[in-house]
Amino acid sequence: MHDGATIERLEPQPDNPCVGCGGGNPRGMQLAFELDHERRRVVGRFQFGAEYQGSRGILHGGIIALVLDEAMGKLTRLRKLRAVTAELQVEYLRPIPAGAAIEVEAEEVEQVGRNLHFRAEIRDAGQRVLARGRARFVAIGDR
Repeated sequence: MHDGATIERLEPQPDNPCVGCGGGNPRGMQLAFELDHERRRVVGRFQFGAEYQGSRGILHGGIIALVLDEAMGKLTRLRKLRAVTAELQVEYLRPIPAGAAIEVEAEEVEQVGRNLHFRAEIRDAGQRVLARGRARFVAIGDR
């Protein structure tokens, strides 16, 4: 729980086997995020090396999609829900160089019944938008 704090740090947990955000997967990415309860957003700051490239020197599109999906998935904590990705749409605007510092930020668009609609952007250090994502998650229970 965040105990009244505005920012909650979401660290990889050792009992979570998720390839993206879990701490219990030694081959996973072990991504950490910040959940801003006041602004109702999730932010992650990363720098991915050459092992995550697709084309020479450029991050793989699947890695970009994973980062957007992970950031949007963390938004479900604001509603204390467990949810799974039902649809994910990614718009690749600019190549992301391996080794570049990037920031992903996600926010809720709306909730309609069990459907949670989110959007996210990946930006470079100069705040240029490099990729965008939209997703629909479906609630499967309470957190």
